[in-house]
Amino acid sequence: MVRDLILGFVPDDWLHSLDYTTLEKVDGHYITEDLQGRADDIVWRVKVGGEWIYLYLLIEFQSSVDKYMALRMMVYVGLLYQDLIKSGSILADGRLPPVLPIVLYNGEKSWTAAADIFDLIPPVPGLVEQFKPHLKYLLIDENAYTESDLASLKNLVAAVFRIERPVSREAITNLITSLHEWLADRPDLRRMFAVWIRATLMRKTDYHAAIPEVNDLQELNIMLYERIESWAHEAHAKGMLAGMQQGRQEGRQEGMQQGEGVLLHRQLARRFGASPEAINAKLSHATVEQIELWGDRVLDAKTLDEVFRTH
Repeated sequence: MVRDLILGFVPDDWLHSLDYTTLEKVDGHYITEDLQGRADDIVWRVKVGGEWIYLYLLIEFQSSVDKYMALRMMVYVGLLYQDLIKSGSILADGRLPPVLPIVLYNGEKSWTAAADIFDLIPPVPGLVEQFKPHLKYLLIDENAYTESDLASLKNLVAAVFRIERPVSREAITNLITSLHEWLADRPDLRRMFAVWIRATLMRKTDYHAAIPEVNDLQELNIMLYERIESWAHEAHAKGMLAGMQQGRQEGRQEGMQQGEGVLLHRQLARRFGASPEAINAKLSHATVEQIELWGDRVLDAKTLDEVFRTH
């Protein structure tokens, strides 16, 4: 996850060139007492050029805007350097290893906090201005990325962002299918993602996702497919109600289209696995008649191309 965070969301060629097989978590015993409970989550180190010259990655997870985040990060970096000196983990020539402070933000409001502690201190006349401290952090803001930006990445952190801000129920099931494939050799991560995704969806009232406890992505996806059928019926019902209020035919068509589209998506996934983005786009803009035609072909087609052939 830390590797994918750097490769997918930190725009720096030199960082991307590092050997992330050397990545390891650093004990956080230097953190002040009030932050001790989260210390294990925030500091990682990676070798540079095959040598034990560490680049330390200091990661702070934030769900609300903290005006004084720059100060907090300066304190963290200072405590980290103190500990490295104490433990003898500095560079061979006595200098300190580089640190990249990262704030990963997933809150709803726009991030407005200063990114450099220098900007938290007002201008001072004369000599004092030269001695104001500087320390910047790198902000990675989930809100800055669109669904299309994230969908183009085979990246676990991008998957986390998409689950936290799902654009549709179909997108969730497609993403879970992709995660199951990406993590084919990591049953531990598949289990962790399944538990986390279920918990995340259970908290989202828009999805009304009463999902039984699961420990596997494939099992979770099957249960979500079953839920999608009921969501489709709900969409159909909502379309019918809207039709009664704003034109019966328009509402009926919208409800039928949503319901039929979700059902066809489920059938395609069971027959052929995760659908490409182009197919999902085709389904979202199709008429009821087109969806019914494709639904008839699913029964006998051997490939996706046969389902969507034009003649």
